[in-house]
Amino acid sequence: MDRTEAQLREKLLGAEFEPAIAEQAIDYVKSFGYLDDERYVRNYIEYRSRQKSRRQIEQELLFRKGVSKELIRKVYEELEDSDEKALIRRQLEKKHYHPAKCDERQRQKLTASLLRKGFRMGDILSVMKEAQESDPEPYG
Repeated sequence: MDRTEAQLREKLLGAEFEPAIAEQAIDYVKSFGYLDDERYVRNYIEYRSRQKSRRQIEQELLFRKGVSKELIRKVYEELEDSDEKALIRRQLEKKHYHPAKCDERQRQKLTASLLRKGFRMGDILSVMKEAQESDPEPYG
């Protein structure tokens, strides 16, 4: 199982290893290439960018995996940007969004759901407007 340096440190300290011993173990596995945060972040982003927004991925890497913001930015700069609007379209399709049949309350619920997933309001509104203009029932 792949882990970040912060996750391994937490695991070792949780198993009551001395901090100095934990750092030696981390240095040892890093020297053989078994622990590489950049590789971990790249794989994580590439795999999850098909389902999750950039902001949601960044939050997971920062707060759950203990990766630095600088490393996340560096990897994102090297990778191709995922089309967040395409992800929003996919989410709307999954929720059976029909602009003609959707009332304001349902639209607000969908918007709130997409915002919680980390999508930007401008992108959400743009996709919803595009769906409404192009075809009254584009998804579903």
